[in-house]
Amino acid sequence: MCRVYSTILMVETEDKARGLQELPVRLLRMNTGRQAVQCLRQENVDTVISRWDLVDMPDGLLLKRILAARPKMPTIALIQAGNQRQEILARSLGVTAIVSEDIDSSFFRRLICEPLHIEDFAAMTMPAMTGAD
Repeated sequence: MCRVYSTILMVETEDKARGLQELPVRLLRMNTGRQAVQCLRQENVDTVISRWDLVDMPDGLLLKRILAARPKMPTIALIQAGNQRQEILARSLGVTAIVSEDIDSSFFRRLICEPLHIEDFAAMTMPAMTGAD
């Protein structure tokens, strides 16, 4: 049985969640901000990854509520590619990281693995790129 290192709540990020399925984490996937709030009341969550604009909580409202209640909760905002307004607002809010929604899936995995100190086994199985042949 695989040891689970962390519980990650992902909100409206199904496309990104698929890339994390093989990691030793427990993924909780929610489709709305309201579902996420309910989940946070019932589950022990270590990290939240959420789109900035949710259907029921636009303009980072979910992340604002989370950080108001749990200021030390690691949060990652997924923003629209090239949207400087969202990036500025997310930075001023104090989220842990800001990621553009067009990020490559392998880079997204590494971004999640590093702060959680999780080995990315998929990356370990890829041959190392060196300059020597």
